[in-house]
Amino acid sequence: MNQRLKYLFVFLLILMMMLGAMPVYSASEGSVYVVPIKGEINPALTQFVIKSIEKAQEDPESMAIIFEVDTLGGRVDQATQIRDAIMKTPLRTISLVNNKAESAGVLISIAAENMVMAKGATIGSAETIPYTEKNISYWKGELRTTAEQRGRDARLVESMADRRIEIIDPQNPDKYIVQEGELLNLTTNEADKLGFIDYVSNDYEDILKHFNITYGNIIPVKQSFKMTVAQWVTSSVVLPVILSLGFIGLLIEVLTPGFGLGGTIGLVAFSIFFGGSILAGNAGFAVVLIFLTGILLLIIEAVIPGFGAPGIGGILCIIISIVLASDSVVLGISSLAIAFVISIIAAILLLKYAPKNKYFDKIILGMELRKDFGFTSTVSNNMLLELEGVVVNALRPAGIIEVDGERIDVVSEGGFIEKNERVKIVKIEGRRIVVKKIN
Repeated sequence: MNQRLKYLFVFLLILMMMLGAMPVYSASEGSVYVVPIKGEINPALTQFVIKSIEKAQEDPESMAIIFEVDTLGGRVDQATQIRDAIMKTPLRTISLVNNKAESAGVLISIAAENMVMAKGATIGSAETIPYTEKNISYWKGELRTTAEQRGRDARLVESMADRRIEIIDPQNPDKYIVQEGELLNLTTNEADKLGFIDYVSNDYEDILKHFNITYGNIIPVKQSFKMTVAQWVTSSVVLPVILSLGFIGLLIEVLTPGFGLGGTIGLVAFSIFFGGSILAGNAGFAVVLIFLTGILLLIIEAVIPGFGAPGIGGILCIIISIVLASDSVVLGISSLAIAFVISIIAAILLLKYAPKNKYFDKIILGMELRKDFGFTSTVSNNMLLELEGVVVNALRPAGIIEVDGERIDVVSEGGFIEKNERVKIVKIEGRRIVVKKIN
């Protein structure tokens, strides 16, 4: 009997040693994801944040997300989508304002359960553009309801968006937190004194320790290259520049023979624009098809004298496709307006200075082949002057006439001339032969 107890004791001792050697995982430990919300708030950033939240939720060990905010704002509708995704996740959420949270960035920052600011950071200045009563009323409602759900001072948040709100410092009645006519913008120290934030730090481990979050590892989420490109291309700053390069490239292509530098610049610029828009989810194949249709119509217009339906249709297709591929109609129209102005200025400068530039002369034929420089035409058409002929096809104003059985390319002096009308050659300028209708 004693022998059996001895064996049992040894067995239990070995079992305890084995269990002690095994790693013990606490139910409270897990992964913490860090999701950056940086740059302009647009559809590309919204997709990135939502997918990052979904990735964190799919991880069975995930328990919290830190949203590192550094933005000057962007689209209100996109900020609202990000806010909704943050508030719906079952994971613990912390927003870290690590530089600036301006405009739409305010809504995203206050959406998290806990809010932290780094030293030297700022938050506020959330006025809508354009500033209208309808926009302000809607935006204040979104800010107010979010602040109330997260237990933050809704009045402070509203004063960041509406300059008509005046708030007196409760600790000092003679001092204003914000006066009428100003937008509230809080520094880290001001936000901390007002109790608007929960902690001051920019160290992930320090923040997690402060909120008693026991974690196993911190996982930084990085934007993919394509999402970075999409966010960059569709930003309100870069978009007009890309469109301007596209239009200037087309302009240079029109001024130069064959397909060359201008066409390449235009093709690359528009490819970047539509590629970024597709990655951001703003455009699909149909929008690109509308743009290509516009280019095709302009090519058809280029080979037809005058300016008619194909040219107008081509311009409309290009404008519509660019507006549809932009983040918003307002951004699309404003970017197009800026691009058109820049393109017009570029056209004036090209026509004025490019022919005098020796480098540009290598791209287009800028030299005049004048007689006093020793140049002469290989074929002289002077013998045709004053001869009469018959219009073979209508002159619009260019066309063909027949003189003594010979067909000649001509242009009319007075516009359209119908077929079979008799004309007279009245002017010869090199290879350009001008005719006039005989009454």
